[in-house]
Amino acid sequence: MSAVAPDNILERPPSARSSSCTDSPHLHPLRAGPTLSPEAFAPIRRRMVLNCCKWDPQVGDVSTLAPFPLLIGRADWQQLCSTAEGLARELIAAEAELLGRPDLHRKVAVPRPLRNALAEARDRGATPAAVRTLRFDFHWTPDGWRISEVNSDVPGGFAEASELTRLFADSFGPSMNLAVPGDPAAAWADAVAVAAGGAPVALLSAPGFMEDFQVVSYMATRLVERGVAAHLAAPSQLAWAAGHASLRAAWYDGPLGAVVRFFQAEWMAQLPRSCEWRPLVVGGRTPVTNPGTSVLTESKRFPLAWEHLAAALPTWRRLLPETRDPRDAPWRRDDGWLLKTAFCNTGDTVAARDLVLPQRWRAAARAAFLWPGQWVAQRRFETVPLATPSGDVHPCVGVYTIDGRACGAYTRVATRAVIDYRAIDVALLVEGDRVQEGPA
Repeated sequence: MSAVAPDNILERPPSARSSSCTDSPHLHPLRAGPTLSPEAFAPIRRRMVLNCCKWDPQVGDVSTLAPFPLLIGRADWQQLCSTAEGLARELIAAEAELLGRPDLHRKVAVPRPLRNALAEARDRGATPAAVRTLRFDFHWTPDGWRISEVNSDVPGGFAEASELTRLFADSFGPSMNLAVPGDPAAAWADAVAVAAGGAPVALLSAPGFMEDFQVVSYMATRLVERGVAAHLAAPSQLAWAAGHASLRAAWYDGPLGAVVRFFQAEWMAQLPRSCEWRPLVVGGRTPVTNPGTSVLTESKRFPLAWEHLAAALPTWRRLLPETRDPRDAPWRRDDGWLLKTAFCNTGDTVAARDLVLPQRWRAAARAAFLWPGQWVAQRRFETVPLATPSGDVHPCVGVYTIDGRACGAYTRVATRAVIDYRAIDVALLVEGDRVQEGPA
């Protein structure tokens, strides 16, 4: 990195390392970059809100956007890309096998209406994927990288991953030798546009959930940039005929080339019978991203099916902490375990005795005891905190794969070891003069 900093930089935190993380597992592969001055950061925040649909830039009195980036070496980034692509290959193979094993669907906590649809998909054929999008959440530990989960169903964070990183890279300029790790929103939009064949696309989200609505709103703008008509809708506005999807809305009434489902799979099971959601899983001919079959691997109980599958899953077994049914883990007496629901989102149900308030821990413990089939116990791992201008934080690097190819990262930091709704979005930039979107 150049020793000459632009005028809009307030400080440069001391570098913790400059070589690859393979040197020693105890050295953090990430480090905090320079902090932008308030004058330089304000237009970035404003652009994220006004142009990139980042409508929740603050939670209470805390900004959800960090005024500094995290930096990673090129070799370390390419290592993460290669690992994420390996995880994606193994997941897709296991998911295909699991689809043909309806006897395991209850084991991974798939709701009954979805189990019925998946069983039918085995015979009639699952609805095809327009694009398969995954995001693997990596954490640095004393033993190297570990993953806490995969966002296999409706991964978000695209605006932050694509736009925030680019805005920070532009602010620092080429003299600092920093580059973005990729543009996952562009990769996604390119793939969806091709899958739709230029025809209109419907982007589904749940009414009333602003966090989800801002994601589909941003992604719609990326499709429109490619000449694709993009329509925001609810699942109830879809109609199907002979497997082909149409949108029935005041602003558009006609056929669709693809459907983007940013509506969680387990929520579909709660929709009224009048809503035609089953073709999102089975029998549809209009491609869907992500397809309903993703519920099988989105479930945090996915590891409980591994012993029954032929898929080897070596990368998963190496990186995911031991996961058990709550009935088979000593979480009551051993604080080395945590609890979470099968369809935990944004860390909302993660509970450990020393991480949450006593009443919340008692509620989680009671629920896991009464409905163990809806929960998992997972062995905890220690994350290595990182020094930043805002104090010590625990980073989470969410690496995207689009149709198996790594293409960027959604990075967050938290003052606690759990990444939840209070986590701060931070740009991840790669140190080096040439960056590829995947492994070399």
